[in-house]
Parts: sequence; C-alpha cells; structure tokens
Amino acid sequence: MRVDLSIIIVSWNVWDLLRGCLASIEQISRPTATDDETLRDFGPANAAHTLEVLVVDSASHDATVDGVRLRFPWVRLIASDENLGFTRGNNLGYAHSRGETIFFLNPDTEIVPPPASSSQSLPPDSLTILYAALHVDPQLGILGPQLRYGDGSLQSSRRRFPTPLTGFFESTWLGRLWPRNPWAQRMHMADWPPTLAHEVDWVMGSAMICRRAALEGQPPPGLAHGGAGFEQGQPGPFDEGFFMYSEELDLCRRVKAAGWRIAYTPAALVVHYEGRSSEQVAAARHIYFNTSKVRYYRKWFGPAWAEALRRYLRFEFRAQLALEWVKGRLGHKQALRAARVAAYRQVIEALGAAPEP
Repeated sequence: MRVDLSIIIVSWNVWDLLRGCLASIEQISRPTATDDETLRDFGPANAAHTLEVLVVDSASHDATVDGVRLRFPWVRLIASDENLGFTRGNNLGYAHSRGETIFFLNPDTEIVPPPASSSQSLPPDSLTILYAALHVDPQLGILGPQLRYGDGSLQSSRRRFPTPLTGFFESTWLGRLWPRNPWAQRMHMADWPPTLAHEVDWVMGSAMICRRAALEGQPPPGLAHGGAGFEQGQPGPFDEGFFMYSEELDLCRRVKAAGWRIAYTPAALVVHYEGRSSEQVAAARHIYFNTSKVRYYRKWFGPAWAEALRRYLRFEFRAQLALEWVKGRLGHKQALRAARVAAYRQVIEALGAAPEP
C-alpha cells in the first residue's frame, strides 16, 4: 500500500518525552482501513494521507523499548544495541521507511494545534498543514515548522548558511560578548520576522519534513540534474561523519546545491523541549557540537578555515577551564567547578588534533 509520510524519531533515554511526542501524533491520526496495523491516516477524511512512524531506539536503558511496544503498538520500533547518534539513527530509520515524504522529528517534540493567528481555512492540525505546505511547490525539497519551547516562547529555527566568520561569533565567547554581531544576526535571520513564511537556507533538524526525491539526489522538476543524494559510502541522506550537530546544515546545503528550495512556515507549530538527550552527557555535547562545527568548516570552507576555527575553539575552552579552576580554588561551588573542569578537558583533548578530511 502507498505510504505518503514516514515520521522518523531517534530516541535515547527520553521515554517520558517520547511518549508525549507519539501521543501527539496519535491524537491527530487514526488507524487505516487496511490490515497493516503500522499505517495510520491523517488529514481530512475526504482527502486523507497515510503515515507510518518509525522509532529508532539507541540502546536506551529506560522504559523506551517496552513502553513503545505496549503503549504504541502501531509504531515500527527498531531497537539498536548501541547508541547510533542522530545521523546513523536517522539513516537507519530512513532505510526502513516507505514514505514518499520523510519527517525527521526529535523525540522531545510535540505536534500541537497551529497558532491562533493562522487562517481558519487551514486544516486543524499542524502535521497536515506542514505536509500540505511542502507539496504546494514541486521544487520545495525541505520545509520546517515554527518551533516553540516548552514555556511557549519562540525558538529560532530558520537559518542562512554560515559564512567563514560565523563560527567564531555564534555560540562562542565572542558571540556572548557581542550578541548582536552581524555574522550571528545574519545566520539567525534577525531581519525577517518569524511570523512570515519564507524561503531559507536551512532549518533545524528537530522537525524537518523532506521529499524523498530531494534526499536521494533526484533533480527537482524543471532541472536536468540533481546531485544532493547520498554521499559516497553513506547509507542514507545524512553524513555519518557528524555524530550529531551540523548534520542538518550539511544536508540542507547539499539539497539546495542540487536545485531544490528550502522554506519555513509558521502556520505549523511544534513544541520542542530542547536538548534533553544531550543534557545527559554534558562533555559529549560540547565535544560533538564543536568537532562537528570544525568538520563542517573543513568540508565547505576548506582546511585553512577549519584549522583556524579549531585553534580558536581550543583556546576558548582552555580559557574557560582556567576560569573554572580558579573559581573552584576559591571555594565557589566546587563540585560544579570540578565537573566543568573535567568536561572542558575532554573537549580540549577532542579538539587537540587537526580534523580528518
């Protein structure tokens, strides 16, 4: 049977949040009239589409595996015996998916009703809005919804591609000292209001709906050649050299380079309880974020820019380590300072060598 949409969720030890995510999908979908219990319908009854949900569990030691099987038997569960990370997990889910459209969704999200300002003529749920918006334009390859934090505040989720200087002024000490610097402002699209639907360079991978054709490198209608497909040696759309962080940026850059358009629509709303998986391992989060940033620079800006960024980031973490050590020696929150010193030492070690090609 035709599957219109595959929702792929990679989860690691966040059963309480995953349960809310799956419940939000369950509320806006319904079982199909077929014998396939893994398929559900969504959208208006007179124009319904089929969806499947795949959960890739990365060796969680909480209740995820048993909870999904018992509470959501319609979910296709892929239980891994190792932590696959974001890219490998999504590629594995992708390899098992059947949908012509793919929705990469974080487990710490919930699909909620659209904002009150949305037109009353729109469908009643954000998933249907997002799916319909992607298919309005045949050259639209990837689309992102409006994201909100758990407290209802806006989460910036639409971006321009970074320039070589952006990495030095975004999510760094320099960026915190000069928060309105032009490089970070440009990347975060501060000049565009979040209430407007518009074309972007990339969207956050926490909620990203894509055409399978765009992910696999097929050309958009009207263009003779694609080229954004799986990179050599990769089993899916994501470059597995990125364990997590920067992977959606890399993917969107390849998709857009092949001629597809990428856009943002605020009419669809997803709540994102950000970072709950990565919060479990603070040192690893810093390592993956910064080493992925350096890897992206090497891939798209060349080895000289990557090496300059690596050296700067290593200097910054050395300075942070020294500051935390001094605070600990002065008796200020010594347990916290000791934990941060240990974490920063791990980051410095990870950034200690030049990035691999």
